[in-house]
Amino acid sequence: MWVRSTMTYRASFLVTMAGHGLATALDFVAILIMFTHVETLGGFGVAEVALLYGTTSLSLGLADLLLGNMDRLGARIRDGTLDTLLVRPVPVFAQLAADRFALRRLGRVTQGLLVLAWSLTRLDLDWSPGRALLLVVMVVSGGAIFGSLFALGGAFQFWAQDAAEAQNSFTYGGSTLLQYPPTIFAKDLVRGVTFVVPLAFVNWLPALRLLGRDDPLGLPGWVDLLSPVVAAAMCGLTALVWRAGVRSYRSTGS
Repeated sequence: MWVRSTMTYRASFLVTMAGHGLATALDFVAILIMFTHVETLGGFGVAEVALLYGTTSLSLGLADLLLGNMDRLGARIRDGTLDTLLVRPVPVFAQLAADRFALRRLGRVTQGLLVLAWSLTRLDLDWSPGRALLLVVMVVSGGAIFGSLFALGGAFQFWAQDAAEAQNSFTYGGSTLLQYPPTIFAKDLVRGVTFVVPLAFVNWLPALRLLGRDDPLGLPGWVDLLSPVVAAAMCGLTALVWRAGVRSYRSTGS
């Protein structure tokens, strides 16, 4: 329904999507400006940083497109409109994901894909089927990890009722962090986003394997390939927390 509504005015949709993509592209413009003053950033060249930027933007864009509306759950709990979703013969999770579905978010996906494609043309990589598969798995797994964080933030609102900004700090804030090389951050921060909130598996660790670079934490090489496992674990944890949140809901004011 929301897609049909959006496509009623296609010119307006295209302009809005382009504007959304250009707005998110300003982050990459800032990176390009930075590289007019330095040749490397933490030992990474502009094409390598563009790879990090493109993969995390594409993963976040896919998750934001499908599950970005989860932050509306707190408002629905406060005004009682969540009750109307509970009586419908459709999973609440699916209804919230589709609520006010914003097709304009394809702008972020397109922009991330363009930066990723540009970086791949600038990198001198010895491509093989394994490396190509690693790149695809990295983007898909990263989208699943970001999607889990969107859903976990939504589920937390069953108890907090207003935690959208806390959710954004891990999703949009995490994406900004992952746009830059791990070598410029303190090791304690890198450990935190590897073992506590596993954002490093979105692109840092698999990208290091793809680029042939060493892990700053000195982890075994096989850890770089664990993104699908971490994504599956995050999805499983999200399902458990979501179920617990729905079961704890006692209508508005609970």
